[in-house]
Amino acid sequence: MLWHDALLPDGERLREPVFSPLAETRFALGLETIYEGYLVHYGEPRLFAPADADTALLLGDYLYAHGLVRVAALRDAAAVADLSELISLCSQLRAEAAPGDGPLWAATAALLGTGRELDEPRAALRLHGEAGSLEEAARAAAGHGAVDSALAGHAGRVRG
Repeated sequence: MLWHDALLPDGERLREPVFSPLAETRFALGLETIYEGYLVHYGEPRLFAPADADTALLLGDYLYAHGLVRVAALRDAAAVADLSELISLCSQLRAEAAPGDGPLWAATAALLGTGRELDEPRAALRLHGEAGSLEEAARAAAGHGAVDSALAGHAGRVRG
């Protein structure tokens, strides 16, 4: 019921993916579901308009879980771990009002399921606020044009 009540009318929903074009096709739906949860928490969702902050919190968490379940069904533990790290680190960035979520999303999408390749760039962001190595990793894996498009789409949806 929560999901249905907060769903925008069909003509108002935006169905343009932001970060899934950087990832393997098999991860697309789970990744965009998690991203929609992030937008419900911290930005302008594409599919939902929660009535209040409590509903937004519950719906965003539900979308995180639903996206993780979709990826877990693919039996790729490394991808689930990467997405869990993404959610956790994004929460830290938001709590600290720190930048870097765009490069973090881009690198996670582009390298989803590769395991340890993201460990050092994520640590640089977590400990030093440095997102450059994440953006470099995303560009190396997915190309400049695709990353530029994803980051532009993201910038237009999140609250500062």
